[in-house]
Amino acid sequence: MGNKKQKRIVNAWAFYDWANSVYPLVITTAIFPLYYTAVTSGNKEMVGDFEADVVYFFGIRFVNTALYSYITAASFLVVAFASPILSGVADYIGNKRFFLSLFCYIGSSACIGLFFFDPGFLEFSMLLPFFASIGYWGSMVFYNAYLPEIAPPEDHDKISARGFTMGYIGSVLLLVANLVAIQAFGMPAKWAFITVGIWWAGFAQITLTYLPENPYNHRVKKKESLVKKGFLELQSVWKQLKNQIPLKRYLGAYFVYNMGVQTVMLMAILFANKEIQWPINPETGQPDTAGLIIAVIIIQLLASVGAFVMSRLSKKVGNIMVLKVVVFLWILLCVFAYFIHTPTEFYLLAAFVGFVMGGIQSMSRSTYSKMLPQTEDHASYFSFYDVAEKVGIVLGTLAFGYIEDFTGTMRNSVLVLITFFVIGFILLQRVPKLKVLNPQETA
Repeated sequence: MGNKKQKRIVNAWAFYDWANSVYPLVITTAIFPLYYTAVTSGNKEMVGDFEADVVYFFGIRFVNTALYSYITAASFLVVAFASPILSGVADYIGNKRFFLSLFCYIGSSACIGLFFFDPGFLEFSMLLPFFASIGYWGSMVFYNAYLPEIAPPEDHDKISARGFTMGYIGSVLLLVANLVAIQAFGMPAKWAFITVGIWWAGFAQITLTYLPENPYNHRVKKKESLVKKGFLELQSVWKQLKNQIPLKRYLGAYFVYNMGVQTVMLMAILFANKEIQWPINPETGQPDTAGLIIAVIIIQLLASVGAFVMSRLSKKVGNIMVLKVVVFLWILLCVFAYFIHTPTEFYLLAAFVGFVMGGIQSMSRSTYSKMLPQTEDHASYFSFYDVAEKVGIVLGTLAFGYIEDFTGTMRNSVLVLITFFVIGFILLQRVPKLKVLNPQETA
């Protein structure tokens, strides 16, 4: 791993996962989806053959959870369009750290703003999860692009897994602290959103302090158009990418199977809240969904195990083979999800989802990093990875939300996830097993 300075940089890089992973856990998975569902429920109308909670957004009727999926998709669309240009600029003038901090502060500020979420002003309130999502995913473009710059390819799997593991552990700690404050001390749930913003921006200072700003000493000439140079940087990388068949095939497979992975992460709790038959609380007469939080913690803890196990397994059988196995497991889990109804079945599903979720996220990032050619344009290369991810999420969440909006039930939406994973598995068969820079490793 190199000298002490290099180790400090690697540790600081991994620490950003600790800082920002509280957003996907607390905001997109655990507390905010349940909070959003609770404050937007009550107005029931017939949608298809089912009665559903609906809201009106600019006068248009939506199923409440379908609107949430559409807003999420819109945020990913913004990142997908903006990040390639910004990454081209970042590569040209060498300021990835600036953009990392910019998106970090956008996201953390929006999380704090969720404290003021008001369904009575829904059009304004939905801007908050919209910008929180842009901040998180926008920062990840530049964060991921640092990986090939701070370590050699043979260490990418291990370092990527370390980052995800730190993120899973840190986010669980904050979630548990918030749950204790809510349950034991009566803290309103919306205060949890403030803790996420402070945690994210606060711990990110470690990363922003030690990551290098301009490792290749790029200099900007006066009167140059940075946007134009950003486009030219992307154009150059695109020409290179078109001639790298294995990398291009991998991006295609990742685009499809990641549609399923990210949609599951964003919609799993909403699915469980609506489709699982939770026991009725005798005091309130309402379904007792406290078990959802237990499932979330199970997923996070087992995800860290999955990231570690897949990192070790890749050294023996190669990254692509590991990804094939994990994607096949996702197919089986989605089939199982379609038929489950009880909390016990959901807990079992959550355990397996957590394990494969950690493995596929960590392995996907490090595989792409290891397949890159020798280059100084890491942000531009990772912007294509990011576009594949974000456009995939847009399509995945739109399809998931549309099917629910059309049929009135999320259970039918699971069928489209199975399709994503099947196609992704087929496309992975076309990705050759490659030698990377370290002759002992294979991609």
